[in-house]
Amino acid sequence: MIEEVVEQRRMPPWHADPRYGHFANDRSLTADERARLLAWVEQGAPLGEVKDLPPAKTFQEGWSIGKPDVVFEIPEPYYVPAQGTVAYVHFRVPTNFQEDRWIQAAEAVPGDPSVVHHIVVYLMDRSETPRRGPGEHFCGYAPGEMPTVLPPGTAKKIPAGTDLIFQLHYTPNGRMKVDRSKVGFVFAKEPPKRQAYTIAIANPDLILPPQRDNVAVSSTAVLSADARLLSFMPHMHLRGKDFRYTIVPPDGAPRVVLSVPAYDFGWQTYYVLQKAIDLPKGSQIECLAHFDNSSNNPYNPDPSKLVRWGEQTWEEMMIGYVDVDVPAGSPPPIAKPDFRPAAIRLRQSAVQALLKRSVASRPAESKAAKNEAR
Repeated sequence: MIEEVVEQRRMPPWHADPRYGHFANDRSLTADERARLLAWVEQGAPLGEVKDLPPAKTFQEGWSIGKPDVVFEIPEPYYVPAQGTVAYVHFRVPTNFQEDRWIQAAEAVPGDPSVVHHIVVYLMDRSETPRRGPGEHFCGYAPGEMPTVLPPGTAKKIPAGTDLIFQLHYTPNGRMKVDRSKVGFVFAKEPPKRQAYTIAIANPDLILPPQRDNVAVSSTAVLSADARLLSFMPHMHLRGKDFRYTIVPPDGAPRVVLSVPAYDFGWQTYYVLQKAIDLPKGSQIECLAHFDNSSNNPYNPDPSKLVRWGEQTWEEMMIGYVDVDVPAGSPPPIAKPDFRPAAIRLRQSAVQALLKRSVASRPAESKAAKNEAR
C-alpha cells in the first residue's frame, strides 16, 4: 500500500504545482526521497539499525498546537441525527475577555470527527447579531486543514467583549452521534508588530451547467493598503478541478503565486508561504478555478443538474482564502466579503431603497403627535 500511494502521488498529500512558490509546510517528497522510499519497500521494508532510530515524537493529546492557554467549547452537546441533511448550526460562545487578547496559534477540534464536516470560528462583537453577517473569520477545521500558527511578531486580535460564533456543518453517517466541538488559543507572548486577517475572496454567483467540464469561475480582491501575503487555502466542493492565485501589482506583470492543478476536496490544505510576499496598496489578488460538472467526474453527485452556490457538499462554493498581515491595529486591507448570491443582494438592496424612500416621503409629524404615538 505504501508503494501504491507513493507511486500514484496520493501520499504525502500535497497538491501545489512545484513551479510556483515555496511553502514552509510543503509535504511533498523529492525525487531522491521517493526513490529511497520505494527501494526500501521493494526490499521488504527492513527495520535497519535499532540504534539509529530517532526518538519518538510527542504530542499534546488532542492538540497539534501544544497545550492551549484557553479553550472554548460549544455550550451544549449537539445531537447529530442518523440520516438526513443538517443545515449549518451556529453557537454563540462569549470569551468574557476584559481586555484585547493577541492570538499566536488557534486550533478548532471536532468533538466527533466522523460527523463534523467543518468548523469555522468567527468573531462578533457582543452587541452585534448574526443577521448582520457571520463576523470576522478567525480560524477553522476541515479534513486536511492545519491549525492557524502565525509567524513570530504576527498575531490575530480578539478585542475585549468579543463573542465567538461557531459555524458547524454536520454530515449524518447512519448513526446518531453527539458532538461537543471546541477551539483552543495560544496567546502571543509579547505585543505583536503586525496583525493578521483571514480574507475570503469568493464568487457566490457561480453557475455550473449540467454535463459541462472545465467551467471557469473567477474572483478578485483589491488591497486598500500595503500588506504582506502569508498563506492560502483554496476551497471548492466535489466538482472542484483546479485553483490558481495570481498577484497583479499596480505597476508590474501578473505573477502566479499558487497553482493547484488537481484539487482534492478530501484535503483542505493550507499553503503557508516560506517567505511572506509584500503587496503594495492597489495590488489585485485574482483567483481562478475550474469545475467539472460532467459524468467524467467520479465524485459528481449529479451531473444532470445545474449547480449554484450552496452550503451543502452536493452544492458548490468557490472561495480563495488568504491570510494577510498589516501593522498592528490597522483594519483589514480587503473589505469583508458578501457571500449572498447576486439575486439576493440586489433584492435586499431594492427593499432597503424602497424603505428609505418611504420614510423620506412621510409628512413631518408634530412633536405632540410623536409623543402621542409613543
